[in-house]
Amino acid sequence: MSTTGFALFATAIGACGIAWGPRGIVGVQLPESDEGATRHRMARRFPQLQEIEPPPEVHRATSAICALLDGEPLDLLEIELDLEGVSDFHRHVYAIARRIPPGRTRTYGDIAAELGDKGLARAVGQALGLNPFAPVVPCHRVLAAGGKWGGFSAHGGAASKLRMLAIEGARPDSDTESLF
Repeated sequence: MSTTGFALFATAIGACGIAWGPRGIVGVQLPESDEGATRHRMARRFPQLQEIEPPPEVHRATSAICALLDGEPLDLLEIELDLEGVSDFHRHVYAIARRIPPGRTRTYGDIAAELGDKGLARAVGQALGLNPFAPVVPCHRVLAAGGKWGGFSAHGGAASKLRMLAIEGARPDSDTESLF
């Protein structure tokens, strides 16, 4: 990508934001209470970036995100993320979360076990709570033990998480309680 900047884009769940730099997407913002609040959040998160028209590769990313939020089963793995400044642990957590297919879920403990230590479940939750790329890194697909909703740091909290899971027709990957 030759430019840097951020832009807002309309989705089925509201106005999202996306920021990019020379090495890929540096952040995605799920909707705030309204478009103005999303714009304000983007300007606070990325004070060095101007709101500009996105280049073609960012348009492709926003189109894919829109399609996912419209219910198309896309994994968004083709969207290149700039992970500079993201810790190795968070990178590993995000890579595992990105492999969760649309409509499926895993638990924080599942991801911790894949990392090699089930005791890392809380750290996995903290990493996902700081996820700067939602829904490209689909933290909404990660649940607490027993299929419980767990936290969600986006505007609307767990209700937003459940809405996104419902759009995807989510079902748990293991013998857990019903999601809804």
